Amino acid sequence: MAARHSPGLFLGLLVATAAAPSLGLPEPRVYLSSWAVLVAEGPREARGLARRHGLLCLGQVMEGEPYYHFTHRGTRQRALSRHWGWHMRLTKEPKVLWFEQQSLKRRTKRSISVVPTDPWFHKQWYMNNDINPDLNILTAWSKGYTGLGVVLTILDDGIEKDHPDLAGNYDPLASYDFNSNDPDPQPRYTAGNENRHGTRCAGEVAAAANNHVCGTGVAYNARVGGVRMLDGAITDMVEAQSLSLQPQHIHIYSASWGPLDDGRTVDGPGVLATQAFLRGATKGRGGLGSIFIWASGNGGINYDNCNCDGYTNSIYTLAVGSVLAGGHRPRYGEGCSAILTTTFSSRATSQEQIVTTDLHHGCTDGHTGTSASAPLAAGIMALALEANPRLSWRDLQHLAVRASKPAHLQAEDWAGNGAGHRVSHHYGYGLLDAGLLVEMAKAWTETQPQRRCSVKALNTPRHIGSKLTISTDVSSCSGSTEQILSLEHVQVQLSLSYSRRGDLAISLTSPMGTTSTLVTVRPYDISQEGYKDWTFMSTHFWDENPNGTWRLQLENKGDAYNRGLLTSFILHLHGTQEDMSARSFTPPSSGQCLQRDSQGACQECGGSLYTHRGSCLSYCPPRYYSPPRRATAATTATSATAALVCASCHPSCYTCQGPSATSCTACAPNLTLDELTHACSPAQGSPPEEGLRRDPLPLLLLGGLILSAVLCVTHRVAFCLVKRGLCCPRAGRTV
Repeated sequence: MAARHSPGLFLGLLVATAAAPSLGLPEPRVYLSSWAVLVAEGPREARGLARRHGLLCLGQVMEGEPYYHFTHRGTRQRALSRHWGWHMRLTKEPKVLWFEQQSLKRRTKRSISVVPTDPWFHKQWYMNNDINPDLNILTAWSKGYTGLGVVLTILDDGIEKDHPDLAGNYDPLASYDFNSNDPDPQPRYTAGNENRHGTRCAGEVAAAANNHVCGTGVAYNARVGGVRMLDGAITDMVEAQSLSLQPQHIHIYSASWGPLDDGRTVDGPGVLATQAFLRGATKGRGGLGSIFIWASGNGGINYDNCNCDGYTNSIYTLAVGSVLAGGHRPRYGEGCSAILTTTFSSRATSQEQIVTTDLHHGCTDGHTGTSASAPLAAGIMALALEANPRLSWRDLQHLAVRASKPAHLQAEDWAGNGAGHRVSHHYGYGLLDAGLLVEMAKAWTETQPQRRCSVKALNTPRHIGSKLTISTDVSSCSGSTEQILSLEHVQVQLSLSYSRRGDLAISLTSPMGTTSTLVTVRPYDISQEGYKDWTFMSTHFWDENPNGTWRLQLENKGDAYNRGLLTSFILHLHGTQEDMSARSFTPPSSGQCLQRDSQGACQECGGSLYTHRGSCLSYCPPRYYSPPRRATAATTATSATAALVCASCHPSCYTCQGPSATSCTACAPNLTLDELTHACSPAQGSPPEEGLRRDPLPLLLLGGLILSAVLCVTHRVAFCLVKRGLCCPRAGRTV
């Protein structure tokens, strides 16, 4: 007697089969009511044979070849098993030399799609053209740069190396656990998920593209590792080991941490970590220098200043600030003269933030802070290194200055320096532009060796009082091997005492008239220790000629009874003997418009650029596709100019390869893609926005699938779901 089984088991069989790809199982074969049949005796015999067996012959598959197309319109069009009735009949037919029931084959067009199909890419507003300007990532991708060949590591609390959006790019050689002294950087799981930070930062940089998981990393073809060093005792040795891990293998180190952002701490790297920075810059990457990307800090709410952070203000780190989508400063953002460039951190305080990977194989759209900004910059630097692997650490800083734009970033302190660059203490040189950066990187020639000129500017101690100005001439550097024509970093090394350190504001003015604030008032800093051999740094004099008189100003912004004594002031100038202002670069998109309308909007672009909303782009953005080249009204018999114009996708598509509803490659929010029909339909069950979760239901369904298969084989039980055409054979008849 055959065993009885509930309909739920059959449903489990169907659902588990449908869920097989998400469980890592091979996708089931889908059979059609169509057969290829080899009949050597010709078309007439083939048609007669088909009629005898209740099939329809639709003719030859290939002209002149004895292969014929048989079909049965009454049979279910798609099923997960062969039609055993006709299989047996054709097997017994002596005139059929060979036959095969046709099944669907998965094939993808090998065209380059700039816009990823990941389910959360539509949420990545900072890189998908939802805002203007964004980080211009799509332009960099359209040029073919995705981080291939570049290795990054995240110095943090570990990364979930088996996360489905990270595992394919995970690099064990770029990973280590210095908290537990083993090679595995897997984070320690806690009830509050405190150790999620590194995994989130890693996903921003190198989450895989087009794998139907979460969103997409900025450098989605880069290799990424993780260093677990923040989830335990943090020492100078641990920091030095982390900063110097595999310096010939790792190109970029991304760090979103530092001393307390409490507005009263003045702290930096110890002896070993300082040496690690120097060694990385001089010997890392075969002498080109390791790239250290650093978050500027989240102490804005405490009126902190990142020049009191010795990691951010190191000349060897590239400090990254934060901005909201609308161009406003976030409340947590720290400003200082060490910031070189800026990326986004959130759209608004309580709205859309940064999309990335999360613990437990999950996704999040709630990552924010300067912790989110630095990895975005790290990913963009990886694109530049792919474009030009010979870039040194200083080359990348020069490029960051030139590829960062004030754009819509709002601040009262924007000013032009002596070399013509606009700069702010909140944003450095502005919003980083990935498309511009990779284009400049391709053509960049090596910067001449770094030169340093140090001038001791104080011979005797001076009382600070309400205001103190110290002037120093750097002419001693002229005409020597220390001569600098173009500045890079400027450092001010001070020792002073003060009755309330946070009330003291310090600024530096260059011979070309640029004034940079080295430290602002910090009302929570009530320390009486002053600054003991502390080095401030400014990037605001970039490309200026340093020759002439520099002025340091110290001003009491607090109680009139404050007192202090300046005992040491050394000015360190870093730069090159090349006149860097003579280097010019014209973005490739400029001058590419062939025809404009009366309002100045472009109607036709030259070269391989696409016309889109009055601009020339090297790609078509989400919700648009690039149709075949068409002739324009300007085309004449003597001018065979053709235009590339971005055309609209069907409203159901987020990305597409054509205008119809069955040309989608990714769907608009709340719709899911049928990969067989390329059409989008309303999502069923949990929408993809809920991310990946460990759920016991798929395991139960998998168990049902295995049990059903065993029962089908051992007991020859007939299972059938009529609506889906899902059947198993039973002796003597088809169910």
